[in-house]
Amino acid sequence: MHKDYSGFDEYRKGFGIQELFTVNSVGIVTARDSVFINSDKKRLLDNINEYYNIVPDNNLVKPITYRPFDNQLIYYDIKRIERPRNKIMRHFLAGDNLGLITCRQSVTNSWELISITKHINDDSFVSNRTKERGYVFPLYLYSFDDSSERQPNLNPEIIKEIEAKINLQFTNEKTDDKNTFAPIDIFNYIYAVLYSPSYRVKYKEFLKIDFPKVPYPKDSQQFQKLSAFGETLRKLHLFENVTSSHQLALFPAKGSNTIESLNFKDDNVWINKKQYFEVVPSEVWNYYIGGYQPAQKWLKDRKGGTLSSDEIEHYQKIINVLKLTIGIQKHIDEEGLIDDNKRN
Repeated sequence: MHKDYSGFDEYRKGFGIQELFTVNSVGIVTARDSVFINSDKKRLLDNINEYYNIVPDNNLVKPITYRPFDNQLIYYDIKRIERPRNKIMRHFLAGDNLGLITCRQSVTNSWELISITKHINDDSFVSNRTKERGYVFPLYLYSFDDSSERQPNLNPEIIKEIEAKINLQFTNEKTDDKNTFAPIDIFNYIYAVLYSPSYRVKYKEFLKIDFPKVPYPKDSQQFQKLSAFGETLRKLHLFENVTSSHQLALFPAKGSNTIESLNFKDDNVWINKKQYFEVVPSEVWNYYIGGYQPAQKWLKDRKGGTLSSDEIEHYQKIINVLKLTIGIQKHIDEEGLIDDNKRN
């Protein structure tokens, strides 16, 4: 198969994710997920009690970004978890934070290895394929003194270069001053770039072999437009104010709500002989984030279980988020924000 390396000179002019976020690490590996991770707090504490014969500490139960759109709870005992990555994860436990998650290598011909977290995260959150280990890049680093102050986890030399490109002044925290930009704006900009289909296709050979390089913004207009798209994607993927759609993933039939088997046919997802989610577009059903197809993965992980009303609504939200994500990706490319040949 022919490999296109023609864009390398342009690609290498960008900044590497690991060069910008200088403090980073692979995600948590418990080595015993069935003991340390669960969606139900009581079951989680019971598992710890039974496995270790101890009285569990409630304070060690923390939220974890486990799989796409599937946050769980972890018993975060750094003395018992095999690889707790505490030097990095503590920055998510100390206060509000965001993390970009991606992989250093890709083993497929397409690239979708990017997601987001506001919690500590599992090593296989983005992908569980061989070699596709998930690295987390926190936006802020906390001081861990009495002040609880935080500083951007951003390379100042790269920030200076971005300042010069967009003619705006960098601030450590977001303000209302339109002449400034903040860490969250950079985060949003990167997130939009990495969700651009044209970027993924154009640089796919380079994305397979190392962390992504992101092009420097050409001007403030491009930076702000992409940041706006990235903000929308970020909020969607973190389920901030997300609702279900009245036109997607309807659940019209009454029954046991038990996932006996999965069968996708004519844009319907059947979970048993009587019940199904109606109007799940094939592009959504087959859509990848990282190494997973979230519309399928989330249900497969609950096979044999019974969906609660909250879980049914959560799945409906997943379908809406994926549909909206696909639309935003198309808008990014339609405006030519990555591909100069399409820009006005």
